[in-house]
Amino acid sequence: METNNNGFEVISSKTLNSDFKKRENFHFGKNILLPFVSGIVGCSVVIGTCFGVPSIKEKLVGKSSTVQTSTSNASGTTSNLVSLSNFSNTSVFAANKILPSIVGIEVNYNVTTNSFFGFGSPQTSTAQATGSGIIISEDGYIVTNNHVVDTSSTSSYSYYELSKATSIKVKLNSETYGDDATFEATVVGQDSQTDLAVLKIEKDGLTPAEFADSDQAVVGEFVMAVGSPLGLDTTVTQGIISAVNRQVESDGVVYTCIQTDAAINSGNSGGALVNSDGQVIGINTLKLSGSGVEGIGFAIPINSTLDVINQLIDHKKVLRPYIGITGINIDEELSKQENLEIGVYVKSVEDFSPAEKAGVKPGDVIIKADGKDITNMDELNEIKNSHQIGETMTLVVTRNGEERELSVTLEETP
Repeated sequence: METNNNGFEVISSKTLNSDFKKRENFHFGKNILLPFVSGIVGCSVVIGTCFGVPSIKEKLVGKSSTVQTSTSNASGTTSNLVSLSNFSNTSVFAANKILPSIVGIEVNYNVTTNSFFGFGSPQTSTAQATGSGIIISEDGYIVTNNHVVDTSSTSSYSYYELSKATSIKVKLNSETYGDDATFEATVVGQDSQTDLAVLKIEKDGLTPAEFADSDQAVVGEFVMAVGSPLGLDTTVTQGIISAVNRQVESDGVVYTCIQTDAAINSGNSGGALVNSDGQVIGINTLKLSGSGVEGIGFAIPINSTLDVINQLIDHKKVLRPYIGITGINIDEELSKQENLEIGVYVKSVEDFSPAEKAGVKPGDVIIKADGKDITNMDELNEIKNSHQIGETMTLVVTRNGEERELSVTLEETP
C-alpha cells in the first residue's frame, strides 16, 4: 500500500498481481451459482410432488373450501378468505345432535259445524292438526306448545265447535328409531299462560335433547329451527338470533321471546331452536305473517320453561299464586280525568281471596308492590309471580286520598 502526494491511499500493481494469484483457483460458477440453482430445483421437485399427492396436500393445506370476499380501504382493496366447510360442519354437527330428539305430532279431533242461521242439523267431521315436540327424557316425556294439543284454542268462530283431541300421535325420527316409530301419546299437563304442554309416550331408550343456558344467547348468534313444518318431518332451517327479550303479545298473553330469522312455519310450533352445539335454547312458538313480512319468528327461551315443565310433570298443572282482584290500568290521561293516582284501580275483589283477607277493597288504587311503583296489571302480576304460594306480598294502595300498606299472603290460584 502506498500514499500519494494528496494523502490518499492507492493500490500498487504489485499488490494487485498478488491478490489475483491468490484467487486464480476460485471459480464463481462452480462454487456458488451451481449449488444455488441445484437447491432451487430440488425444492421445486419436492413441493410439486407433495402437492401432487392429495393426501399430502390435505395435510399441508387442508381440504376446506373457501370463498373470497373483498373490502376496500384507503390503501386499496384487500381480500379475506372465509371457510365454507367450517360453517357447513357446524350445521351438520348441530343437526345430527338434535334430530334424534325432535318428534312430529299429529292431533285428530272432531269438528261440529252449525248453520249460520240455525237451520238444519249440525254436521260433524274430523280434522287434523300437526306440530312438533322435543324429547326431554329417556322414558318418553315430550314438551311442546299448548296450542298444538289444545284444540279449544283453535276455535274462534261460533258456527263450529271443536272437540277435545280424539287422538294424539307422536312420530319419532325414522333414521334413529326406524320407519314404524309412531306412538299414541297422552297429555300429562297443559298451561295456556305459558303455551306449554307435556306429553308422554310408552317408549324407553329415547335420546333427550340437551338444554343450553338461554340467558347467554346473544344477537347475531347462529341458530337452527328444527321441527315438522307442514308435516315435513325433521326439517332444519338456519339463521341467527335477531333479538333477545323481545316482548310479543298473542291472544292477550305477553311472551318474552328470542326472535330469529330462521324459517318457522305452520307445524314448527313446539320444535327446537338450537345453537351451534346442537343444544336447545328455545321452543319455537310464533311467527309473524302477512304481506311484506318475512323472517320474523319467535321462540320461548328454554330457561323460562324449566319450572313449568317440572310442575306439569309433578302436578299436571302449574301452581301459581294469586291475589284475587280484577283491575283497570290507570295511565296518566285517565289519572287526570278521574283524579286518581297512576296505578291499578281495583274493580272487584273475589270473596275469600287473599286480597279480601288482607283488606283490599273495590275502589282502591294499587300504586306499589314490594316497594316498586306499579303502573299496570302486567307489572303487578310479574311481581306476584316472582313469589311462591304462601309467601307475603306488600301492597301500597290509595283510598280516599290516603295511602295504606297491606300485607297479602298469596294462595294457590283456584
